[in-house]
Amino acid sequence: MPDQDVAVAVSLQRWEDLTFLHWPAPPAQVQRLLPPGLWVDTYDGQAWVGVTPFLMRDVRAPGLPAVPHLSTFPEVNLRTYVRTADGTTGLWFFSLDCPRIPVVGALRTIGAPYRWASVEMRSEPGRAAYRSRRRADGARMRAAVIIGAPFQPGPFEDYLTGRWSAFTRRAGLLWRVPVEHEPWPLRTATARADAGDLFEAAGLARPAGRPLAHFSTGVSVRIGPPRPA
Repeated sequence: MPDQDVAVAVSLQRWEDLTFLHWPAPPAQVQRLLPPGLWVDTYDGQAWVGVTPFLMRDVRAPGLPAVPHLSTFPEVNLRTYVRTADGTTGLWFFSLDCPRIPVVGALRTIGAPYRWASVEMRSEPGRAAYRSRRRADGARMRAAVIIGAPFQPGPFEDYLTGRWSAFTRRAGLLWRVPVEHEPWPLRTATARADAGDLFEAAGLARPAGRPLAHFSTGVSVRIGPPRPA
């Protein structure tokens, strides 16, 4: 279920034309990259690492208008699924690639691992394509997606997509960022993707084979203030 504790939002935004690309990974390989206080959250004993390219639209503070150009941009995230000692589940981001350097600079101050990158995406009925390249280390990602029919997600799809917290580490502390949005309207999808550079840059083994893919037209999002986890 969506998070219910975003009583006061610090950011409003839309996440649109998002593709979930997932590969399985050994839990021990993922766990060694997590900070103290987080444990890998598995499904049937298997860890999963996801690449999520999408469009961030109209990012703004409540009560303020979106800023042209700065508030809408494509982004590519590398993430996995975690839990805390009290059972709170959420996301741990290995990297977030973004083409807006003011956004990168601002969000790195709260511990989010943003990277300045060129990011391109194209979406049309039945298809989507994404490409990114980091400015600093040249790590690349590209994906071509064929979009299928809507479907009702089951427990596994909920595990992969229904996350209402993100965690960051700053000043030696673990922080939880609450997230609120409606359940993802999911579609089936198939994808050809090369994301190995992102995995290797994060300290993960390059993924093998085609990813498990799902597509969503998007959701409206409320982000709450970070709090100690």
